[in-house]
Amino acid sequence: MMEAIEGFYSATEFMRIYGVPRSSFYRLVKAGALRIHKIGRASRIAKAEAKAWAESLPTFGGEVRP
Repeated sequence: MMEAIEGFYSATEFMRIYGVPRSSFYRLVKAGALRIHKIGRASRIAKAEAKAWAESLPTFGGEVRP
C-alpha cells in the first residue's frame, strides 16, 4: 500500500474519489488538465489542483460553477 502524503492524492485515490476511469485519468494528464507531481518514485496529484479541476467541470444544467 502506498504511503499517504499530506496535500496529495495518489492516482488511485484521485480516480476513486472523483469517479474517473483509469484511461480517462491518463488522458486528462496527457492533455494537461491534471498535473502529476513526482515525489520520490510516487506520482501524486495535489488536492488543491484536483479540487480546482473538479470545480471547473460543467454542472448538469450546463452551467460552470463559479
